[in-house]
Amino acid sequence: MFRANMRVYVLLLIVFSLPAISVPVMAADLSQSAAEPLVAKKPMLPTGPPLHVLIDKFVQSRHTDYARLASPVCDDAEFLRRIYLDMTGRIPTISQTRDFLSDQRSDKRSVLIDQLLNSPESARFISQRLDVMLMQRMKKKYIDVSTWEEYLRKSVAENKPLDQLVREILSADGSDKEHQAEARFYLARSGEVNELTRDISRIFLGADLTCAQCHDHPEVADWKQDHYYGISAFLIRSFVFTDKKKKQTVFAEKAEGEVKFESVFEVRDKTSKGPETTLPAVFDGKKISEPAFKKGEEYKIKPAKDVRPIPKYSRRAQLGDAITRENRRFARTMANRLWAMLLGRGIVHPLDEDNSDNPPSHPELLEALTAQLMSHDYDLRWYLREIALSETYQRSSANDLFQDKTAKDLSDAHFTHALLKPLNPEQYAWAVMEATGLAEVHRNSLKKKLSEATLRKNLLGYERQFVSLFGGVPGEPVKDFEATADQILYLSNDQRIQVILPARPGNLADRLMKIPADQADQLAEEMYLSVLTRHPLQAETEEVTALLAGKKGQDRAVIVTDLIWALLMSSEFRFNH
Repeated sequence: MFRANMRVYVLLLIVFSLPAISVPVMAADLSQSAAEPLVAKKPMLPTGPPLHVLIDKFVQSRHTDYARLASPVCDDAEFLRRIYLDMTGRIPTISQTRDFLSDQRSDKRSVLIDQLLNSPESARFISQRLDVMLMQRMKKKYIDVSTWEEYLRKSVAENKPLDQLVREILSADGSDKEHQAEARFYLARSGEVNELTRDISRIFLGADLTCAQCHDHPEVADWKQDHYYGISAFLIRSFVFTDKKKKQTVFAEKAEGEVKFESVFEVRDKTSKGPETTLPAVFDGKKISEPAFKKGEEYKIKPAKDVRPIPKYSRRAQLGDAITRENRRFARTMANRLWAMLLGRGIVHPLDEDNSDNPPSHPELLEALTAQLMSHDYDLRWYLREIALSETYQRSSANDLFQDKTAKDLSDAHFTHALLKPLNPEQYAWAVMEATGLAEVHRNSLKKKLSEATLRKNLLGYERQFVSLFGGVPGEPVKDFEATADQILYLSNDQRIQVILPARPGNLADRLMKIPADQADQLAEEMYLSVLTRHPLQAETEEVTALLAGKKGQDRAVIVTDLIWALLMSSEFRFNH
């Protein structure tokens, strides 16, 4: 009866768990219009306050009543869970939790941030976030997914500058065996020019230009049809080519070909002067001219049957520099995307709607983030560290002023409290494996062979199962959390979940069953610290004590297993608070 009632109750919690609410960004003046050409002149290294101090200054100054409305800085338990999930993709082990909560050092949060950011787990998880941003969980096509994932992981582990990483990806054609992985961005999209134009502008420039393909954007005055085709012009000559002899597929390029476009509105109204063309350009930046060659001298290797052509001049080779070096929009977009990764929403939100009709919630803050990301040479690790050090990131998700009308009407864009973020599939998988003790069982079994890579290899099947269920539609941007029937049934009944709950040497249930029956308060503490990374409330301890009272043997084991399952299924576990 307990199991049935508890699981019905938890299912109701899952079904009615609310995702982070998306609200309109409050109006604000742009310090620099997103539509203007933003020439990337690298600023001097800042000599003023560190970035995390500036973050708090600009966030707090944006609302006159911020001090009263803001949630306090979160307690150690909330911070610990949040920083582990955001930096490593898992919750801490119980020993890591106990050590941190008992640590009395005043700088223990900054020490932990540095420790996690420099860990192999962080390199893996941050690279997964970049992978989802760049590839949207696309399936394998031409390039093995694992080689691409390893390229990203190694790049993050080396702390490769973010702009360099993007240039490598946008310049890759897959012909060099040592750099085939980078070409996945193009090849997984089959080299389709319109799809690439859309994704490049959306991912790297914060602008979804899809509706500017056939005419100037009907809703965003900043975005013109020639902006779309300026980016398309870099790619119009490129195509997927398979070398049958080498059994290798690359992103090849011709020496000729121009974009041609005209507005469908002008065609309809019979005012069109005929198709236009444009040289490659990134928004209103400089149009990139190209050298002229005599007829017949345009190629290093001329086109022929089953022969990959190689032009003397490559338009596509100019794209990486044009995106990252000649347009400040790139830095602004990356600063905003990485901010959203940790804070749960962008300063410009949605992330691909950066235009003067959708101004940033905090213009001065976004300008500071952009300038400092550039001046620190796109240092990803440094940038994430500065955000994590800020009070803005470390605020509690609780708001004691909820009954206050002003607080209820307060937009998430004010960043007065930590937004509830649903765990992404990788986080969810590893949180479950860590909470149940499955990860610890495998750590113990690996002994001297234990490493981040060997542990992940052992548990990759569990991770992939969660990704297949919670990862959304491959090739589409990630949407807000919404529990589906398949997900609920998997979590409730699937044997791959049920089998890791009962006691086995070294897991959570095993540890709980070894606690004497008359020490239910210790059992409650061990369970809550392991699953929710916090001490239980008095009422929770009393409830656990009452449920276990008088239970022995198999009856006690069943209740312990169901208690673990109930915490795993709770909305508190499903969201990052």
